[in-house]
Amino acid sequence: MLILVSPAKTLDMENSATTTEFTQPVLLEQSAELIKVCKELTPADIASLMKVSDKIAGLNAARFAEWQPEFNLKNAKQALFAFRGDVYTGLDADSLSADSLQKAQSCLRMLSGLYGVLKPLDLMQAYRLEMGTKLSNARGSNLYQFWGDIITEKLNQELTDDDLVVNLASNEYFKAVKPKLLKGELITPEFKDFKSGKYKVISFYAKKARGMMARFIIENDIKTRDQLETFDVAGYYYSKEQSTYAKPVFLREEQ
Repeated sequence: MLILVSPAKTLDMENSATTTEFTQPVLLEQSAELIKVCKELTPADIASLMKVSDKIAGLNAARFAEWQPEFNLKNAKQALFAFRGDVYTGLDADSLSADSLQKAQSCLRMLSGLYGVLKPLDLMQAYRLEMGTKLSNARGSNLYQFWGDIITEKLNQELTDDDLVVNLASNEYFKAVKPKLLKGELITPEFKDFKSGKYKVISFYAKKARGMMARFIIENDIKTRDQLETFDVAGYYYSKEQSTYAKPVFLREEQ
């Protein structure tokens, strides 16, 4: 099984991870190509391109300028512990056992605009480059064109036709994957909360639920579509009526 999640805009590069083990990203050559383009951007260019404040634009201009291809624990951090945000709040990596962390390393993959695909213990340097960014590059006018089939091919190296791919990434990031070329069976869970008289996807809760499901899969060694239906964290439960095979739906009553 392979679990796909999005990265997060919020980063914590200061606090140490719960492990000193690390691996290196497999697509650093492509990352270096993107960094070369990004280093040519002024803070004003970044503010316009990413639609961020001048302060955030300046911070990321400095990050691009300081980025180095040699990653170690002094200038980088393991991705799973660097990303902070709703998905990662739900996943709560800091409390994973050593065994669960190793399981995550084998089955959890984070999609990234800069790094393509990251394993949990892959070192990364601080950045902001969302997958939907319209960054002109040698392969096209945006990051989807830059990555092309590369991300899908990298995922396929770890998959067989019998594997399950649980897509817990946002639409923005999963668009970088080519489903028709992807090995395995694709499952995209959906999480709905009851509000104003009906069940609907509420972004904040849905993101956190994706992280909780990723952790649930890791800790319970979930391997099949049927086993996914047992997800019952934080009040969510499987709805057979609202589900299809490829899109299992989980509901929760009003919080």
